[in-house]
Amino acid sequence: MSTPAVPEVRIAILAKAPMPGLAKTRLAPALGAAGAAALAERLLRHAAAQAAAAAPGRVTLWAAPDATHPVFTQLQQQLGLALAVQPAGDLGARMAHVFETTFATGDGPVLLMGSDIPALDSATLRRAAAALRTQAAVVFVPALDGGYALVGLRAPRQGLLAALFDGMTWSTPQVMDQTRQRLAALGVPHAELPAVADIDEPADLARLPPGWGDAD
Repeated sequence: MSTPAVPEVRIAILAKAPMPGLAKTRLAPALGAAGAAALAERLLRHAAAQAAAAAPGRVTLWAAPDATHPVFTQLQQQLGLALAVQPAGDLGARMAHVFETTFATGDGPVLLMGSDIPALDSATLRRAAAALRTQAAVVFVPALDGGYALVGLRAPRQGLLAALFDGMTWSTPQVMDQTRQRLAALGVPHAELPAVADIDEPADLARLPPGWGDAD
């Protein structure tokens, strides 16, 4: 008797349109508004390409404030991504919506990632997917600032989205620690990959890959 195939992972990317004054505004003191937007575009293109390499045909770009920016439509055409619009609400509400919507459309694990983490390459995304298949119900790539760069879920589970996303104080150094505590209280096992740097503050620019500093 053959073993049923494990459904392939789906990947969701949260991204703001790379527009001056909207994307990466905390980098504006170092790069200017236009420079911050240019770097945001470069980061987004990198994230989309890595996700498409890890899960071809199964990537959705969740856009804000809408999906009409030319970069979004270019990535859709070039990489075969699906486009969706982020709902209103805080980060937790938006992430919960992404998981609920994606799980409602089919079986298989779901990885949700940001668009500002150069170290989230296709190999890391594949390792995260493998961890969901073999180790744990939830996987994270922690961020060096105390949050996380990626969260993945193997399947829907009662109370899990609320534990992960409701009432969290986002953008603080306590996010990952509080998340670990909530999962432990719920009795949900999780796996963690090595922590990576996201690019939010001027000091983070030193963590860009070589040659990225000018956001050519």
